[in-house]
Amino acid sequence: MGNKQPAFTIHLDEPDNRRQKKHMSSKKTSPGEEAMDLKAVVASMGTRKPLTPIDNPMDLSSGSLGIMDMSIEAEQKINVNHVPDYIEDIYKYLREMEVKCKPKVGYMKKQPDITNNMRAILVDWLVEVGEEYKLQNETLHLAVNYIDRFLSSMSVLRGKLQLVGTAAMLLASKFEEIYPPEVAEFVYITDDTYTKKQVLRMEHLVLKVLSFDLAAPTINQFLSQYFLKQPACSLVENLAMYLGELSLIDADTYLKYLPSVIAAAAFQIANYAISGKTWTDSLAAMTGYTLESIKPCLLDLHKTYCRAAEHTQQSIREKYKTVKYHGVSLIDPPETLDLL
Repeated sequence: MGNKQPAFTIHLDEPDNRRQKKHMSSKKTSPGEEAMDLKAVVASMGTRKPLTPIDNPMDLSSGSLGIMDMSIEAEQKINVNHVPDYIEDIYKYLREMEVKCKPKVGYMKKQPDITNNMRAILVDWLVEVGEEYKLQNETLHLAVNYIDRFLSSMSVLRGKLQLVGTAAMLLASKFEEIYPPEVAEFVYITDDTYTKKQVLRMEHLVLKVLSFDLAAPTINQFLSQYFLKQPACSLVENLAMYLGELSLIDADTYLKYLPSVIAAAAFQIANYAISGKTWTDSLAAMTGYTLESIKPCLLDLHKTYCRAAEHTQQSIREKYKTVKYHGVSLIDPPETLDLL
């Protein structure tokens, strides 16, 4: 017991090359010998040949560029949603999840301090935020879904409504964007009405209320599915997206419809307004919706389209006036929907 144990040590063998270097370094040589050794080494390398110049580094005709050999097809834009083998399963899953992630209809009647008009102002402001920070349209749709689901379960004072919207947009950005804006940016856009700590606390509360279910199907996602089934020109696509966003403003009118129904109505009205085409049998088979089944939503969305210029909130209309969206908000709506 009294004997002191030796300290525990690990002995590592030196690599052969290190031992060789030590051995070589221990041998002393004169400056003249070092010069002779260097000349011998250089001479043993032989004559160096000049590198063959590459006239065009992107010339793929020779096929000798290895990893640089890229085809033109690889540079073309790839639609990540175009997966024919799984499209039916994806659509079925989206239809199941949209029911699970649907806000309560008429929840605003149980809110003691806020109104549908206040919500409309909030959504209009979030559209401006999305444009200011160049966020994806899907981010806006997700944020509105989070807000409606949160307000379906929690009573909110009007002074905190913008905080809820800010936290929802922050969450949607983190979920959807590659480079979401920092929390400080979201504090800044509220004109420092709230602190960073308040935004983060609200973000935590929204996550708890939503049970961390953030992958909610949106109108935007369903439109992407419909465009795959029936390809349309850019005018039709942008007009359909415009109509889909218009529905985000009026909760009282559109919360009773599922996102897939609103998307179907938006696509139909846009297709009819631009090309005069109607709902096809293939779309009816794919979506499970006939013209008759989406008729109530069609009528409501047509009214919203006709009255868009008179609406108090104009951010969506201004957004879709730009060249990016081919100015579709300036297209006059059809006076009637003769297809019904």
